[in-house]
This record gives sequence, structure tokens and C-alpha cells, in this order.
Amino acid sequence: MVRSVVRLLAAGAAGLAIIGAAHAQSGKREAVDVELVIAVDVSYSMDPDEQALQREGYVEAISSRDFIEAVRKGPNGRIAATYVEWASVNEQKVIVPWQVIDGPEAAGAFVQALNAAPIRRASRTSISGALIFATGLFEQSPFKGLRRVIDVSGDGTNNQGPLIEATRDEVLARGITINGLPIMLKEPNISFLDIPDLDHYYEDCVIGGPGAFVVPARAREQFVEAIRKKLLLEVAGKTPSPARARVIPAVSPPRVSCTIGEQMWQQRWGFPN
Repeated sequence: MVRSVVRLLAAGAAGLAIIGAAHAQSGKREAVDVELVIAVDVSYSMDPDEQALQREGYVEAISSRDFIEAVRKGPNGRIAATYVEWASVNEQKVIVPWQVIDGPEAAGAFVQALNAAPIRRASRTSISGALIFATGLFEQSPFKGLRRVIDVSGDGTNNQGPLIEATRDEVLARGITINGLPIMLKEPNISFLDIPDLDHYYEDCVIGGPGAFVVPARAREQFVEAIRKKLLLEVAGKTPSPARARVIPAVSPPRVSCTIGEQMWQQRWGFPN
């Protein structure tokens, strides 16, 4: 399984044609404080209202004065960000390609590009596929960040593609930090393969790297604020208090099985994911 994940990571990196790849290959990479991949879930378990709220949260957070001030306080005073939507193992789409954010105008351009994209939905949930795709984006980035961070949000467990633990560990081995925003706005529904402790799943099975953390979104009125808080922490390189940092995967067994999504899928449909 680990070898298959490595091959997928390598294939994902080699197959991506991202704006600025020529600069990255030539070694002319612009210095930034953070390279940030914002990877958001657009699977069918996310209803249209949740998706609109999710989009609104990122638009407001990136436009906020607090976020721009946090960016400017970094050593270089700029970050690079890209916005990706994901669902199944083969369903990832770059909505906003790599762009520098160094002030209100750049943030406004990023938000304008995001607002121009229609909200869409797709089937299945492959967090591992999203992580592999995001890793490929770093490989082709025209920027050189002091930190590389994947900001992954979603409302379900991995139920398709490579197993999440092996994928996470391979991504972490490349010096990338994974932070999580588990979306827990609705009561868990077994028919949608939901679990009650999605935040525990994200903490134990998805996130990792120096200072990695989870910011759960538990109510609609808190969702936008949760996104803003998470982006601020990522730009500042800080963790929430109390910190939930994990430099390496925990040795103790996870509180929630990291294959629970695959197990639930097989129990419901009678065949592997």
C-alpha cells in the first residue's frame, strides 16, 4: 500500500501542468512565507447550502483585514495560495491556481477568481486522493515557501482510493504539514456514511506535521469564523490553544479506525471501495 501511494504521489506530481511550472523547473522560484493548498470537499454529502457557506467562509477570510495583516507580518510579507475542490479519487479541480497574496489587491484578485467559479458537486470522498493531488501542486509550484501546508476541509471519512494513513505518512515525509477543518454541521447520518466523531478521525488519521491542528466547524453560525481562524493560524505558523500538534503519527491506536470509511462503504454496498 505504501509503495502504491508513493507511485501515485510521483505520478500526480509529474502529470500536473500548473501555471509557473517552467519557473519552478528553472530554479527561479519566488520566496514566500507559506505555500498553501486550500483543498475543499465538494462531495454529494455536502448539501448546496453547506457548499455556499464553505465558499463564503474562504472568501470572507481571505478578504479580511486580520488575514492580510497576518500575511504582511511574515518574514517575506507574502504567501502563495491555490484553491482546489475534490471529491472522488479521480475528482480534483484547481479553481484558483497559485497566486501570491501580499495585500488587499492580491487578496481581492484571489477572491474574485474564486467567486467567478460555479459551485459544483461530485460523488464519493477520497481525502487521500486530495492529499496526493495537493502534493503534486507543491512539486510544480513556482514559489519557494518557508512552510508548505495543505488545508483540507470535509464532512466525511476517506471511502475511496489509497488508505488515508499511508498517504498521510508519505505526504508528511515530504516536509508538508496537513491541517484539517472537519465539517460537523449536521447530525451524523449512517446512510451518508457519517460518523459522530469526525474531528477525532481528522486528528488521528488525517493531519500531521510540525504544529498540525484541527479546527472543527460544529455550527453554521460558527463556520465562517472557523475558516478565518484556521487560515490565520496557518499564515502565522501557530497552533490553537490547547495545541493539537503532531510532529509524527501517534504510536497509540487511533480513537476512530482510520479505515472506518472503507469499512462502512463495504458493509453498505458489499464490495471494496
